Amino acid sequence: MEKKRCNWCLSSEKMIHYHDQEWGVPVHSDIKLFEFLVLDTFQAGLSWSTVLNKRENFSKAFAAFDAEKISRFTDAKLEKVLLDPGIIRNRLKVFGTRSNAMAYLKIQEEVGSFDAFIWQFTDGKPLLNARKNMKEMPASTLQSDAMSKELKRRGFTFVGTTICYAFMQAAGMVNDHLTDCFRYDELTQMTY
Repeated sequence: MEKKRCNWCLSSEKMIHYHDQEWGVPVHSDIKLFEFLVLDTFQAGLSWSTVLNKRENFSKAFAAFDAEKISRFTDAKLEKVLLDPGIIRNRLKVFGTRSNAMAYLKIQEEVGSFDAFIWQFTDGKPLLNARKNMKEMPASTLQSDAMSKELKRRGFTFVGTTICYAFMQAAGMVNDHLTDCFRYDELTQMTY
């Protein structure tokens, strides 16, 4: 019998794999959190499948999402990244990735880890939602509003509340699988 999944992921095998293996799974690795943040900032104005299909290219272009290395990218290096047809070639987002890496490193230095900083917006645990259909899915929440405001205050770019909510969903800070999706129960049992 075919597993019931959230309908947003059914467009490709890659999307289904991402839905089944990653989306909504709580992430506490700083480098993985930074990867999701980078990818979500490039998603602004685009579909997630566009970004997901270019994920490996983004990893190559941005030093496997190593914020330390990215923070040292020169303007010339970023100009070279902009020539890569395998990524989304948006100048502001490409250059913003360097400034986001710098802001991320400052948070690590100040707080001890990006994980400790970012999970404060959900009191350190995933929020469990019970949405029955995609119409119930908000574009943002009070938590994503607060996250967006604080990230912007700390110098991040392309971190509006909608991007922050997409990040929260990806990083498992919220369980937004629909209640009839097989992953909803699996993640609920795993994290609550």
